[in-house]
Amino acid sequence: MKSISILMADDDADDRMLMKKAFEANQLLNILQFVENGAELLDYLKMKGKFLQVKTVRPHVIFLDLNMPKVDGREALSLIKADPDLRRIPVIVLTTSTAQDDIFQTYDLGANSFISKPSSFSDLVEVVGKLKEYWFNTVALPIT
Repeated sequence: MKSISILMADDDADDRMLMKKAFEANQLLNILQFVENGAELLDYLKMKGKFLQVKTVRPHVIFLDLNMPKVDGREALSLIKADPDLRRIPVIVLTTSTAQDDIFQTYDLGANSFISKPSSFSDLVEVVGKLKEYWFNTVALPIT
């Protein structure tokens, strides 16, 4: 399997830690980076702010929580998909929401997938395994 760079934007430290452990449980050897809100996500992608002097790796896939401080996931998604340099990066919404309005809105904004966060770690490991098979073993990503 090729090495894929993944950027996850989530303000919940426990969710970030659980995702890291779920990736490890699925033996994903990818580069997994985290940012804590939509503003950091945009700074990371544009190499601004605290990422100006930091060597960042352009992500091949973004995991995006919707409900974050500063810039929420909806606004960040809208800005990413409006940017000609960033819009090809697949964005997978991974959120606690199950609301149809959120599902419709995020797809309208250009999300590539919408996944409600599982309630148990074992279910998260299973979801990450499915993501691994689809996004990292099946799909052709726009790797630059």
